[in-house]
Amino acid sequence: MASSAFDSAEHSLHGVKDKLGSSNRSYGSIEGERMQIVFAEAEDWRESQDISSFSDYGFHHSDISEKQAPFSEYHQREQLQQLFSDNGLLDNLHYDISSPPFQVCLDEITKFSRISTELQEIIEARKDKPFHFSLTSLELLRNYGSRFKRLRRDGELKPNTESKKAELSTSETMRIASAKFIQSSSEAAEDVAQLGHPYSNFFSCLSEDEMRNVQLVKVLLAAAEKVGGQQFDAASDLLDQCDELCCSTGNPVERVVYYFSEALREKVDRETGRVSMKGLGRRKAILEVNEDILRQCLPIIAYHEQVPFCQIQQFSAIQTIVENVAEAKKVHVVDFSMLSGIQWTVLMQALMARHECSLELLKITAISTCLPQVIEDTSKRLENFARMLNMPFCFKIIMLQDMLELKEDLFDLDEEESIVIYAQFLLNTMIPRPERLESIMKVIKKLNPCVMVVYEVESNHNSPAFVNRFTEALFYHSAYFDCLEECMGRDDENRTAVESLLFGQGIRIVLAAEGEERIIRSVKFDVWRAFFSRFGMVEVDLGMASLYQADLMVKKFRCESSCTLDMNGKCLIIGWKGTPIHSLSAWRFK
Repeated sequence: MASSAFDSAEHSLHGVKDKLGSSNRSYGSIEGERMQIVFAEAEDWRESQDISSFSDYGFHHSDISEKQAPFSEYHQREQLQQLFSDNGLLDNLHYDISSPPFQVCLDEITKFSRISTELQEIIEARKDKPFHFSLTSLELLRNYGSRFKRLRRDGELKPNTESKKAELSTSETMRIASAKFIQSSSEAAEDVAQLGHPYSNFFSCLSEDEMRNVQLVKVLLAAAEKVGGQQFDAASDLLDQCDELCCSTGNPVERVVYYFSEALREKVDRETGRVSMKGLGRRKAILEVNEDILRQCLPIIAYHEQVPFCQIQQFSAIQTIVENVAEAKKVHVVDFSMLSGIQWTVLMQALMARHECSLELLKITAISTCLPQVIEDTSKRLENFARMLNMPFCFKIIMLQDMLELKEDLFDLDEEESIVIYAQFLLNTMIPRPERLESIMKVIKKLNPCVMVVYEVESNHNSPAFVNRFTEALFYHSAYFDCLEECMGRDDENRTAVESLLFGQGIRIVLAAEGEERIIRSVKFDVWRAFFSRFGMVEVDLGMASLYQADLMVKKFRCESSCTLDMNGKCLIIGWKGTPIHSLSAWRFK
């Protein structure tokens, strides 16, 4: 890529003092320095999917078999006992920049606890009668317990009776459609509605376009239900309806339905052994252009500049790294996720701005099993940038056929250097291959880094049960596509490319692939916390300066009111209108 890709934009990276602690200690070693941060390329964004479950590591999944369409009575009761019981409303209250008043959360928890109790009474009264909650309906209903938080800034959903009614978000549309789908698929619909469903008063005040979107999502949910029940002919008919009603360049609801419909179509093709041009027939052509587009990086650059998540993560991560190598004269960064490497230009400038400790060498080692030419191009750009700064710098590429080949002796190590591990969307690619994940962790432990920065998708797409993955992925991607709608133009070709190549591919892997073919997966941060503890790792405080950087980046974007920052322990959770999107955490060995 031409060096013009590094056209600069100004951002400040200040150290911040912690005024809350008695020690009043200073965070960061570059306090007071204003920096010219280069931002024209985006780091790799790979949509994460599921993760094979391994009880030894705490990876949890449902015990429901993929082929088990109807629930047994035991599973019905097991699932229904969990209705509205998720503690999502209590998550991350430690540091929530945009959460509603705490009393609102308590009111909602009380409300849903009452609903859960009354619903159980209905179920008990009907236990000797046929109960026709479909698999998809049941999972959607169970999902509500943790999904009703902060869809409005005041923490409350109300029908808008003003002349100019605010347009429903993509997530709200999905929830309303889910509620209608649940009601229409259950004999207990009237009983459930009588409990005061939060969306019941929305149905009468939807605009024509909103009602059309709701109906479109209902068709998608019905198709997913048929796929889950292996009624593939019926599913295909419903997917044909979706194709007629949506497109990849429509409103965000249509776009979500378009890519989920494509994935369901491929699922049907795989299960039936036939190939349609709307399913498996398109896959090869799409994959063939991926590398060329990634090398051009234009859609990713546009995504990086206009959507806040990347810059929030990068500035916060770099600030954390700078604080942990504050006294190091030699810094060695091991990057398991190298593509454009734009974040390392930020680190270079931060290290060169230090006054207390001069830098003798910055070394970057890129670990990869693919895209060698992309990493070579990145290496040249970073070397050129280092020369511009007159910085002592070296770059090494470790290209492997398989991550099992990674060994400590492949690294050029110096006893005087401080090692930093950077793992962006690495772990979710290793979950289906636990032997590789364990091998990588053993190598990292031998390297004994001063800090390991981990950036992952904050969602659970790991269940072996198709319907569970479908509902989790639907809510997650609805929030993401809502973000893209607010941050990028509807007719922006870069947005279309990002949605197709990154998110569309990710949705396809989540829904259509099974077993080892589901190569990229995701679980929530609490699972990773349990996993890291098995290797003797402890969480590192991101620090006030890092959190300040996150808040600063949020305010830089026009969508700042929609982007949420929460804390899960010492981990930063970046979200969209209350839906968790990514997690950023730092670790070291005891």
